[in-house]
Amino acid sequence: MRKEHFDQIGRAVEALKKKGGVNVCYFVACGGSQAVLMAGQYIFDKETKVPSHVYTANEFVYDTPESLNENSLVISCSHSGNTPETVEATRLARERGAMTIALSNSEESELWNAAEYPVHYDWGKEVSDSDKNKGILYGLLFSLLKVLEPKEKWDVCLRELDKLTELSEKAKTQYQEQAKQWAKENKREKLIYTIGSGINYGEVYSTAMCWFMEMQWIHSGCIHSGDYFHGPFEVTDYDVPFLLVKSIGNTRFLDQRVENFSAKYSRKMLILDQKELPLDNVAQEAKPYLAAILSGVVIRVFVEAIAFERGHSLDVRRYMWHMEY
Repeated sequence: MRKEHFDQIGRAVEALKKKGGVNVCYFVACGGSQAVLMAGQYIFDKETKVPSHVYTANEFVYDTPESLNENSLVISCSHSGNTPETVEATRLARERGAMTIALSNSEESELWNAAEYPVHYDWGKEVSDSDKNKGILYGLLFSLLKVLEPKEKWDVCLRELDKLTELSEKAKTQYQEQAKQWAKENKREKLIYTIGSGINYGEVYSTAMCWFMEMQWIHSGCIHSGDYFHGPFEVTDYDVPFLLVKSIGNTRFLDQRVENFSAKYSRKMLILDQKELPLDNVAQEAKPYLAAILSGVVIRVFVEAIAFERGHSLDVRRYMWHMEY
């Protein structure tokens, strides 16, 4: 983590210490940024007694939770820093007296100025993964948890984040050939479902909504592993493609149950098992968290491969950025 990021997170942490804690935490954003923040809500739910919720920003503005007040913590995120709904939600939270932390790649953006404690993250192919959005988010979360739920575990997790760039490169290399083959086999598919659970749900949600629907115009839907057998499994067939992230965490049983069933009826279930990720040298306390980040790295390898096979750049949009909406 660069000193700039360390200092920005440090200011937020010191403010939380002075505040003496919070009664509720809201994670507020739109689209892919909201998906990234879902991991934060999961971690806070499992590691603290502070209630936490994920809100899409416009709902937060138009149907504001009654408990939003000076005892709340609101963490928002927008890559551009100019997502209108997220900016407005952050302004509203600050007006209500909540402590506001905003993550963005763009300094001095509208969101940057709306939040009391803005935190920058880097972006680009040559950038260290420890300084990208997920590395910085997890660094922020672990630092806040040192205040909200003090444990030596969080210092261990913070140290392990420094391995993220090296681990990401290993994971990309490990899955490169499998991704190419999967992309060739699925390049003409008009629909691909995604499945996951626990801390990984945000990643599969983002895969369906952003990678497939937004960036590839492939119809998709995100299914929670726990809900698969309560309706969605009826569409399972030999020729229906799925992507399942199989957790190493407490919800692995849910994912395994999906795999066991689909193995009987589907030939097109891509299973990304986190046990196969290069995590041997990662401390046990940090493995589920780094596995969640690395799953996103691996999914991008598959998405870039299918984008190449389809001749459809990940940068192409039909409506976004081209018109008012």
